[in-house]
Amino acid sequence: MIGPSGPVPPSPATGAGAFPGVRFSVLDRSRVREGRPVGEALRETVALAREAERLGYHRFWVSEHHGVPGVAGSAPAVLAAAVASATARIRVGTGGVMLPNHQPLVVAEQFGVLESLFPGRIDMGLGRSVGFTDGVRRALGRGKDEADAFPERLAELLGYFEGPAASGVRARPADAVRVPAFVLATGAGARTAAAAGLPLVIGGPRREKLVRAARTYREEFRPGPWAADPYVVVSGEVALAPDERAARRLLLPEAWAMSHARTHGTFPPLAPAARIEAMDLPERQRGLLESGLDGGVSGTEEQVTERLGGLIEATGAQEVLVTTSTYDRAGLLDSYRRLARLAGLVPSGAR
Repeated sequence: MIGPSGPVPPSPATGAGAFPGVRFSVLDRSRVREGRPVGEALRETVALAREAERLGYHRFWVSEHHGVPGVAGSAPAVLAAAVASATARIRVGTGGVMLPNHQPLVVAEQFGVLESLFPGRIDMGLGRSVGFTDGVRRALGRGKDEADAFPERLAELLGYFEGPAASGVRARPADAVRVPAFVLATGAGARTAAAAGLPLVIGGPRREKLVRAARTYREEFRPGPWAADPYVVVSGEVALAPDERAARRLLLPEAWAMSHARTHGTFPPLAPAARIEAMDLPERQRGLLESGLDGGVSGTEEQVTERLGGLIEATGAQEVLVTTSTYDRAGLLDSYRRLARLAGLVPSGAR
């Protein structure tokens, strides 16, 4: 079978479980935990990738963040190489490389090397965001307006996989391989993905925005050498636990960190849920925290089946990219295992 990720073997990720025909994948952002070493977050990402492969998830992606105290993943191509080396079957990629931060030639070379080392397993998820703060943008040598040039940079990058550029420059070994590309975006970015004929990854707490982006993308999609048909991946937090309160509690550390970033201007490491529950938060931050919790999908197996199933139906998503982060690693692993069983991913003998 040929899909947007190239040749893939038959997988229990489609046609089984509570969400027939839908693939399930993982994006881990290497979130730092309060009081723990930064490097531990990267090692936990690699360990989670091994578990995701064992459970039958389709892909495992890593992200790019610069100068963010709560995120250790700053070099996605390097981390993707570590993940691919530690696994054997799962597809590995980025969610994503922020193309405005890099020269397309360098990105093509990096992914050409990855695909050459791990043939048939590498994905290239590409985003249009720039640095988190003015200081980071200055350090990267980029301005906020760099995102406006995303379509041109994307076209240049894809061109390197098709042969020499107009200047005669070849991106070796990218010109000898083909790495599936995805666009991470909503709004204008969805139109960019459609025009380029690439799969689209959309995420965010506002369901109506996701539905609108998916509709626009499908309406404007142009088949091409990278994909013959539209392909929509919905990304977001999904948490399962024995009861609804425990599942929602798993989402609390990330929701608190996001609310802190929006009210204090810094994105902190993940704090334990018990410490957050004891905090006396200002009214605005409390509202942002509750809004963040509501933006995820959490609950028991029955509740997640209904809530996630509704989102999949509304967007027509062919794949779900789960982005859950939490301080409680045991709870996180249990959640991924529960979701794998619910979706029918778990190979025989896995627990």
